[in-house]
Amino acid sequence: MGVINAVAQFERDLLIERTQAGLARAKSEGKTLGRPPALSGERHDLVRQRLANGDSVSTIARDIKTSRQTIMRARDAAG
Repeated sequence: MGVINAVAQFERDLLIERTQAGLARAKSEGKTLGRPPALSGERHDLVRQRLANGDSVSTIARDIKTSRQTIMRARDAAG
C-alpha cells in the first residue's frame, strides 16, 4: 500500500509541475488567463455614465441584462 501511495503522490507532483509550466508558458506568450470580463470597454463607460446620471444599480443591470454585482463591481472600479 505504501508503494502505491508513493507512486500516486509522484504522479500528482508531476501533474502540478506540468500545469504550472503550461500556465507560465501561456503568460509568457501574452495570453490572458481566467474568465473574460463581463462588460466590454464601451459598456463599462455606459455604466459609469448612467451611474453618474443617478440611475439605480438594479435598473442598469436590468437594461444591460447582467447582474447587479457586475454593475457594482464596475462602480467600485471607477472610484
